[in-house]
Amino acid sequence: MQPFKSHRGLIATLDRSNVDTDQIIPKQFLKSIKRTGFGENLFFDWRYLPGGKPNPAFELNAPRFKGATILVTRNNFGCGSSREHAVWAIQQYGFHAVIAPRQERGSMLVPAFADIFRSNCGKNGFLAIELSEPEVQKIFEWVDRFPNLEATVDLEHQRLTIHSGEETSFHFDIDAPLKTRLLHGLDDIGITLKEEAAISSFESNHNPQLKYTLEPQGFNRLF
Repeated sequence: MQPFKSHRGLIATLDRSNVDTDQIIPKQFLKSIKRTGFGENLFFDWRYLPGGKPNPAFELNAPRFKGATILVTRNNFGCGSSREHAVWAIQQYGFHAVIAPRQERGSMLVPAFADIFRSNCGKNGFLAIELSEPEVQKIFEWVDRFPNLEATVDLEHQRLTIHSGEETSFHFDIDAPLKTRLLHGLDDIGITLKEEAAISSFESNHNPQLKYTLEPQGFNRLF
């Protein structure tokens, strides 16, 4: 997994809430046992017309968004099934980060991302950034106003900077363990291997012939 420290790129906007994983990568493309080739089918039902030609009405098909690497969308992105392929498709399309707003409705908070999707992002080295609804709305307005608008995502300082006429920065929160995982490019196996010395020490000193029984007060060793 590649480390993520900082990235500057073109912003593309997808002005839709509750985008589910079946729209991100439809089920008919989940048959492959490989982890490659999903990017070309990202948002397939929206990107293409029935005959297979690009749909000119779909936002990401706009020429101004060609080569975009930062996706800004609306709340509850990645809801629906737990397919990990949704994250793979977004990454393989070329995006490095996705930004969505948390939405407060009275005492209820609508999340920026579905929980499982957010978890899958972290496990695959993909950054999901949650901002407030007014902050995301400003980004949408700036993208409409400034062609080829770019932003820089600085994970170390947890800062998103918009490069419009006057640079504007937003702070974003991220769990410390997830931040470490992304900064160092550690997947689950990589995190385990950080303890390789302790694991090797245990294995070399452990007697595999010992047997244990589980008692109410804990483990008792039997010889």
